[in-house]
Amino acid sequence: MDFALDDTQTEIAALAAKVLGSTDDPWRALASAGLLALALPPELEGDGLGVAEVAQVLTEVGRAAAPVPAYAALALGVLPIEALGTPAQRAQFLPPVAAGDALLTAALNEPSAPLAAEPAATARAGDGKWLISGVKTAVPYAAEATRILTPVSTGHGSAVYLVDPHAEGVTLVPAPTSAGAPEYTVRLDDVAVEESDLLFDRGAVAALHRFALAGALSLGDGLLAGALALTVKHVGERTQFGRPLAAFQAVAGQIADVYVAARTVHLAVSSAVWRLASGLDADAELDVAAYWFASQAPAALATCHHLHGGVGVDETYPLHRYSSAVKDLGRALGGAAHRLGRLGERVAG
Repeated sequence: MDFALDDTQTEIAALAAKVLGSTDDPWRALASAGLLALALPPELEGDGLGVAEVAQVLTEVGRAAAPVPAYAALALGVLPIEALGTPAQRAQFLPPVAAGDALLTAALNEPSAPLAAEPAATARAGDGKWLISGVKTAVPYAAEATRILTPVSTGHGSAVYLVDPHAEGVTLVPAPTSAGAPEYTVRLDDVAVEESDLLFDRGAVAALHRFALAGALSLGDGLLAGALALTVKHVGERTQFGRPLAAFQAVAGQIADVYVAARTVHLAVSSAVWRLASGLDADAELDVAAYWFASQAPAALATCHHLHGGVGVDETYPLHRYSSAVKDLGRALGGAAHRLGRLGERVAG
């Protein structure tokens, strides 16, 4: 099947690449170019586009290894609120993100439970509000966000609430990351939320997970492509014994392995995003792509570092930005063993 980009997606990718490569403030530049407003409805001065177009922005962010909160703001915030939120929620939370003035994020993981389908965090009725309790781990930009999309169990199923990270009962504990991006463990102790903070959809948790996987994998696709391009350039220019490194068979074989890994991940991600954007069942494709990325990307980045020699461990050289981001992304997905387990459950079921 052909997953070639349409004209709109190609233009978005080209614009994102241009913006990210020509500024010292890429987040503001993305906002000024309208790339943070792609998924907003026209009545909120957006373009009315969806996950396929947002995926192109995230891929280019990954290709540039840009230190911007695009994954949290767009995949964990804008896309699910646009799809599941009320008109009032969309009007309140989406325009500030599109302008680059605010962030959104989601609390997908719990202790020993990445992307938990049945959250251990709970919501119970009390004093005319809902009281949320539980622990969420690896929440990106939690302290910086306006709201955290928080999956909970209600006793009658699962739901997603919009939690103010600075509300009473919320404790934010900074957690280290490989790339240095802000990340937190979020402890919730009877945090009061209004009924208006609920995302109204019975499948809200599953939908949030789909957007999160599509966004993470699109970002990861770009990271692999960017690291490969950087490495190809290096081995083509660096000489040894009067010949470019790329002319040596051992080097050519290793860079070919990275190419195969990058293209395989790209195909799997493109298939999953296309199905999701087309309104088809994309769960199996997302799980396959997540496993391929989590299993192949770390080894591919290790090979890129190896082929760079001493340059590959120089912090003034950009390769470490790619490998650090890949490590954080793979951890957010639960790691290769977890993703393989998810595939096994799907086959067994």
